[in-house]
Amino acid sequence: MKSTDSKKETASKPEAKKGVTKAKSDAASGLTELFEDGLKDIYWAEKALTKAIPTMTKNATSADLIEALNSHLTETEEHVTRLEQVFKLIGQKASAKKCDAMAGLIEEGKGIIEETEVGVVRDAGIIAATQKIEHYEIATYGTLRQFAETLGLTEAAGILELTLDEEKGADKKLTEVAVNAVNLEAAEAD
Repeated sequence: MKSTDSKKETASKPEAKKGVTKAKSDAASGLTELFEDGLKDIYWAEKALTKAIPTMTKNATSADLIEALNSHLTETEEHVTRLEQVFKLIGQKASAKKCDAMAGLIEEGKGIIEETEVGVVRDAGIIAATQKIEHYEIATYGTLRQFAETLGLTEAAGILELTLDEEKGADKKLTEVAVNAVNLEAAEAD
């Protein structure tokens, strides 16, 4: 019996298990804090994208891709404003925390631009890099929306849902541009 009790005790204290990472002193201890950290993370990401998207646009040659990127830049600027509304709704000052994932995705996009010739092959690379960004944002906004719903933050959840829908729309538009033109033209370049 004694060995069973000690196993239960160890299982109830995850930090006692081997290989479990010790939390930082400012680590989130509840869903509200985790939600707020996520908002800070995506706020940084959206602000970084308002600077990164114009670089992608300048390097694109497909008129449809340029239009999709310009349209999404306008949406991204609105996403920043919406996040500021969410911060206000929860009684927090809008603040950003560097999003390592988005920083990496933006750097990867820059690398793809540098590693491709100007034209349809670069356009295909820009679409691939941008869709990785969109998928990250879709996952983030979906999670944050669900956190808001769980926390009873109905208005915040609605704002996050609106942005989530726009991210999904941007991803769909990029797929259409890729499938209907850019990828076919890039394949012909081989």
